[in-house]
Amino acid sequence: MKANYLSLETYYEDPNVLHIGVEENRSYYLPLAPGSSTVQDGASTERRILLNGSWDFKYYPNPFVVEDFTREDYSFQGCDTIPVPGCWQMYGYDKHQYTNTEYPFPYDPPYVPSENPCGVYHRSFTLSKDQLGYRQYLNFEGVDSCLYLYVNRQLAGYSQVSHSTSEFDITDYVALGENELTVVVLKWCDGSYLEDQDKFRMSGIFRDVYLLLRPQNHLRDYFVHTSLSDDFKIAEITVDLSFKGEAFPVQFQLTDSHGKVAAEGVSLQTDAPVAAEGSFSNSEIHFRLSSPCLWNAENPCLYQLALLCPDETIYQQVGILKTEIKDGVVLFNNVPIKIKGVNRHDSDPVTGFTISREQAMRDLTLMKQHNINAIRTSHYPNAPWFPQLCNQYGFYVIAEADLESHGSVDFYGGGYGTTYGDIAQRDFFAQAILDRNQRNVIRDKNNPCILMWSMGNESGYSQAFEDTGRWIKNYDPSRLLHYESSIYETGSHKNDTSMLDIYSLMYPSVEYCYQYLSDPANEKPFLLCEFIHAMGNGPGDIEDYFQCIYSSKQFLGGLVWEWCDHAIDVGRTIDGRRKYFYGGDFKEYPHSGNFCVDGMVSPDRIPHPALLEYQNAIRPVRAAWTDAARGIVELENKLDFTNTADYLILQAELLCQGQVVRRYPDMEVSIAPHQKEQITIDYSSEVDTDSGSFWHLNLSYVAKETSSLVEAGTVLGFDQLEIAAPTP
Repeated sequence: MKANYLSLETYYEDPNVLHIGVEENRSYYLPLAPGSSTVQDGASTERRILLNGSWDFKYYPNPFVVEDFTREDYSFQGCDTIPVPGCWQMYGYDKHQYTNTEYPFPYDPPYVPSENPCGVYHRSFTLSKDQLGYRQYLNFEGVDSCLYLYVNRQLAGYSQVSHSTSEFDITDYVALGENELTVVVLKWCDGSYLEDQDKFRMSGIFRDVYLLLRPQNHLRDYFVHTSLSDDFKIAEITVDLSFKGEAFPVQFQLTDSHGKVAAEGVSLQTDAPVAAEGSFSNSEIHFRLSSPCLWNAENPCLYQLALLCPDETIYQQVGILKTEIKDGVVLFNNVPIKIKGVNRHDSDPVTGFTISREQAMRDLTLMKQHNINAIRTSHYPNAPWFPQLCNQYGFYVIAEADLESHGSVDFYGGGYGTTYGDIAQRDFFAQAILDRNQRNVIRDKNNPCILMWSMGNESGYSQAFEDTGRWIKNYDPSRLLHYESSIYETGSHKNDTSMLDIYSLMYPSVEYCYQYLSDPANEKPFLLCEFIHAMGNGPGDIEDYFQCIYSSKQFLGGLVWEWCDHAIDVGRTIDGRRKYFYGGDFKEYPHSGNFCVDGMVSPDRIPHPALLEYQNAIRPVRAAWTDAARGIVELENKLDFTNTADYLILQAELLCQGQVVRRYPDMEVSIAPHQKEQITIDYSSEVDTDSGSFWHLNLSYVAKETSSLVEAGTVLGFDQLEIAAPTP
């Protein structure tokens, strides 16, 4: 007779066991039935059974007291229910905990405490006879920290890596009619040593869960490659295809943003190897476009590629672009660009880090309205549909692997000295370091918004990172690669950073930035992956930094830490105000207090003054006097690809002692990207320079037309120029 308790293999403390029963990595897509004309993301389709909703749930203080639900007589009737996706701390289980760098458990890698909270999720789903004719692929887009999967009470697999997809082929476990899914989720596993990000620590199935129905032979993966001629007038598009089972011809059709067919045809058989190590392409698509529309964050021009298989259709956004480095300068479509970005966590005071498309769109809308053009996914991959939004609405993305082991510094002490790389330099974590980066890169590789890959955050450096960096550059040489922690040489390891394209830093002084740019020995482009920390009265020195950023093409730009404050909504105060808790308010130990209050917007996305200050520092136009007495102003277009006449109008006001004396008619000024033009504003009849008053000219840059995220009339920035002042 079986025992009353479930016996779990301790995969969660074995760094050699990362995944069992998990499919090889592939790019993110949702297959549709033939004839489907749109991608129905976020909903069930004929070929996708969305398993979100209310699941049975039991919470246990540790995995050793989990009841044996594999027994034939076991019943989930009468247990609790919980929303999926969701974080169990948001529903009253366990305790909220916020830490910055400290690990939330004793430091003893790869082991975690035996008192390791555990959640058991359960639900049923039905399959028809027709559905059973397909292969069944169960996808978990995000589970913290690891999961044991049981299908019809049989162990079907194990996986760890919280913010990447785990896909299981459960075809051999399912049957006609009703089927059971049971998922055991542990709060901590050995992978938690690699997930020590600055955030509230939450647990559970926090992203979408769904079943994909695929033909027995199907297109398993594809990789879209674009290349451009030197004059950017011809684009060569190649799509490497790999199959599950036997290869077959794939028809394709590429349509432009107006729905017009730009190319169509059928794949060609080939045995040429693709970049993926140990993988071979069974087929290839190749075609050429003349005068292609190029993608950039200011004009996110997208094509749609339809891959028409015999029994399913796959749609993929395609952006045509070229990223390269010349003489230490990043060129995007042969144009030197500036990153004016933010670091963004998945964070909401009500839903935790379960984020819907609507919540993500709220962030993207605010960012676009405030001139932000880039996002670093700090410090893990976002939901797989998030890059698609960035493709569509125009954001450069630094896509970061789910990897941070900052807590080793706190355990040993001594700052960033000899112990910063402790986790990275333990050989038994090398496999996980590579795995987390492969999952990040392979999942998101077909998104044009991905400007560069990031191997992680604040995790030290080692041979494992060097090997991982070489794998990434070999797999995807078209994109840039950065990793800030490579600048710290710790332990006995001698760093090799030859595979890294960017020299990135966090929080250097403005003086150091000028020193880096002035040294001819520094050949790599310069990026501040975190800067002007937005805590308290921060960000600080924004204008000083941007004077430096604009001073050199080698300076790629910077990304503010961070986008939003982190907090937990605990209701309302007596007078009706929203009430938030931060670190320590839950009596947790250890915690990092209110260090999570460091965003440019509040937890519910109310802009702080910091966001308005940042918006103006990165305004699309900057003005300076050429001749104040004659009203001649020089305007400089700080956009990289857009003429000001296509994007904004200029509004001017004359002020005396802060009061508006005259408003001028709206002006449309044509200035090419990166260029300057002069305008004259006649105020000679109004201004009396001998009056002993302050006279100013206000120039506002206002959105000309309504776009997808910015309404016409939105003020994008301003300059105030002094005409005259009282004599001291």
